[in-house]
Amino acid sequence: MAITRIQRGRPSKSLILVGLRGVGKTVLLVRFQKRANEQGYRSALIEAHEGKTLPELLVPQLRKILLSFSIAKAAGEKGRRALHALRSFMGTVRVSWQDIELGIDPVPGLADSGDLEADLADLFEAVAEAAAEKQTAVALCIDEMQYLSDKEFSALIMAVHRVSQQNLPLIVVGAGLPQILGLAGESKSYAERLFDYPRVGALDTDDAISAIETPARDMGVTYERAALERIVAVTRGYPYFLQQWGYEVWNLAVAAPITLDDVERATNVAIAALDEGFFRVRFDRCTPSEKRYMRALADLGEGVKRSGDVAERLGVKVTSIGPTRSKLITKGMIYSPQHGETAFTVPLFDEYMRRVMPGDDWRKH
Repeated sequence: MAITRIQRGRPSKSLILVGLRGVGKTVLLVRFQKRANEQGYRSALIEAHEGKTLPELLVPQLRKILLSFSIAKAAGEKGRRALHALRSFMGTVRVSWQDIELGIDPVPGLADSGDLEADLADLFEAVAEAAAEKQTAVALCIDEMQYLSDKEFSALIMAVHRVSQQNLPLIVVGAGLPQILGLAGESKSYAERLFDYPRVGALDTDDAISAIETPARDMGVTYERAALERIVAVTRGYPYFLQQWGYEVWNLAVAAPITLDDVERATNVAIAALDEGFFRVRFDRCTPSEKRYMRALADLGEGVKRSGDVAERLGVKVTSIGPTRSKLITKGMIYSPQHGETAFTVPLFDEYMRRVMPGDDWRKH
């Protein structure tokens, strides 16, 4: 496993989990961090978002890790150097660090060039050397990586490249929506060699049934086969939705075995809950023009669609909807599997759009 190889000083790729919303990427990331901690790693779990830069997210966590190397003034030479590097890095990033104190001076020439690519690489190298000095390793777990800017992602790849070249004990484990693959491909030519990109998706039928059936059986409750098959069909096997349907069915059923009728009643409740929570919170972040774009995409049905077909549904030229499409990609609502293609990042969102904007009135705005 990657965490074991890196801890032993052997080369191993970092990795980025790729998948749509609701497939369990964050759960896997948390589990990876737990596994790393169990093996003696120092770890951090951060979530990228539109409101903070990568340095703002990394600095507090790296400070915590480095100070853990320095308990009772036991920091070694590499640990002290890493703290100096962090202080220098903080001085070159245009962010207020009023709530973060290191009590140490920056060192000229170390992570202080003002170039994010160069400085983050210096910082990662220093942190990894400090970890090696303490005979441990560092795991940086970064969720929602699609929110990193091109510049930030490029700098992250450069930093991982630096520590990888020297077989230093630091690994980055990320998770992101499918557009992260395009971001990686555009950033650095060697990104493919530094990272693996395991796909996380819907469960197959047997696994989906097991996910519903096994916990219920452990509680002494069984399902009719037709009920299980209906849940898998309506959720398409996506883990988040399987949880939602399982929860609603459990609350509504009055006796075992749970029947198809129980599932049908629970389906109405589950859809209403998703509409008001999981779907609505994303819909409300969008502007009227973005909502119309998504409604046109939903009008084409499930799956990947041509951008030209979306424009045709809207009655406009493809070039005129380019900015709207770009904003929706930035917000993580849609992604482009290939040039000229568009799909929702949220499973079943096409059905929601048809529910929340029914009929043809959306075309008139």
